[in-house]
Amino acid sequence: MEEFYQAIEEAIRMTGYKGPVDGEEIYDEICDEIEDKEPGAYVFMSKKTDDTFFEYKIQVFEDQFNLSSIDIHSLNQVYHADFD
Repeated sequence: MEEFYQAIEEAIRMTGYKGPVDGEEIYDEICDEIEDKEPGAYVFMSKKTDDTFFEYKIQVFEDQFNLSSIDIHSLNQVYHADFD
């Protein structure tokens, strides 16, 4: 799992985003949000600070999920990390 967490962090850093990023925290947050969700496409938003929020685009399947992308909205700028 550590490789997956690092892959999330690396993809976000590649966007130029300089704020703190924790791949394990992002993964856990997504898992909490999708618990008991029907299969389908979802967008989840997570407020990190007063001026920063993360937008997760996720495809939920019966027993797994696919993180398609993360958009980080911070100080009138959007950083996009694509995972597909």
